[in-house]
Amino acid sequence: MARRFDALVVGAGIVGASVAYHLAEAGLGVAVLEAAPAPATGSTGKSAGGLRHQFALPENAQLSAESLSLLKGFSERFGVDPGYRPIGYLFLVGEDRWPVWRAAMQGLREAGLPVQVLTLEEAERFVPFLPKGIAGATYGPVDGVFDPPSVALGFLRAARERGARVFLEAPLIRARRQGNGWRVETPSGVFEAPVVVNAAGAWAGEVARRAGLFLPVVPVRRAIYLTAPFEVPAWPLTVDTTSGVYFRPEGPRLLFGASNPAEPPGFREGVDWQWFIEVLMRARARFPWFDTLGFDKKRAWWGYYAETPDKNAVLGEHPGAPGWYHAAGFSGHGAQQAPAVGRRLARAILSGSDELVDRFNLGRFLRDEPLVEPGVV
Repeated sequence: MARRFDALVVGAGIVGASVAYHLAEAGLGVAVLEAAPAPATGSTGKSAGGLRHQFALPENAQLSAESLSLLKGFSERFGVDPGYRPIGYLFLVGEDRWPVWRAAMQGLREAGLPVQVLTLEEAERFVPFLPKGIAGATYGPVDGVFDPPSVALGFLRAARERGARVFLEAPLIRARRQGNGWRVETPSGVFEAPVVVNAAGAWAGEVARRAGLFLPVVPVRRAIYLTAPFEVPAWPLTVDTTSGVYFRPEGPRLLFGASNPAEPPGFREGVDWQWFIEVLMRARARFPWFDTLGFDKKRAWWGYYAETPDKNAVLGEHPGAPGWYHAAGFSGHGAQQAPAVGRRLARAILSGSDELVDRFNLGRFLRDEPLVEPGVV
């Protein structure tokens, strides 16, 4: 016999956990179906944990701002330290992107978000770098880092306290529309609910396919490298848009990396050491002091981005599939937007609409109206 709930959430990462909590808080009977033996062990557990307001698309900036607001009160509300540290975010922006980026940051400032536009001299007070090819810089003083697994587990615990159930090692095998709801088959049994939320991260495209739906979300491998220990200055998380290199302090080390645009989608495994050489060369070209650092290969790790064609999330109800919702495809900024996405998606499910959720609906691809976000790292 099928287990019946008001809503099924596929995926127990930080996005699914936030959705589950906000639905359970609203009084719905929720089941979370997680394929892994433990929650928050996929991309959530491998995230670099950045959180920033600095996006060119105002909707992305708003989601991150709302998430930060939730994280600031997370300890008091959930009894879990979210690990938020406002170390700042520094963007070094190349000449080709600067006009659009500067205009976007000015728009965020006018909206009241804490973003500063810097001269190159001001930027060099934060981090030493070679300015060739850099037209300008921006800085977010309250941007920083947090601990996505702790936040995910905090949401899940609170969801359980409100009656939600979490089923581990329960991947969605197939799903089909039945009557006024959905029937979902897993190794842990059959589940039925009028609402299903696909929050499966890099696996979201496959989950949709198993329900007979098309979702343009694909997995792309990303690697994070770490230096050997040294006396790390209090640098902000720094992004060089010309090379794609980013870094931030991680205890007595620097965590760093860059997305490989040439790597095709797929579930490739392992740290890409050939790409490490390219990242290192790019880093040394902008930050010559990288030449003095050692590196600890044993501490490097890898995970997946869940990417869409326009590098923005897909949120909301699937066109033509009543009751099936997506919260996936964040292309690297899902962890930082998850707290707000959970709250807004729950609002859309309960009331039928939410302005930000509607903005990120899958229908934009069907209309050939992709969103433009040059701030993807």
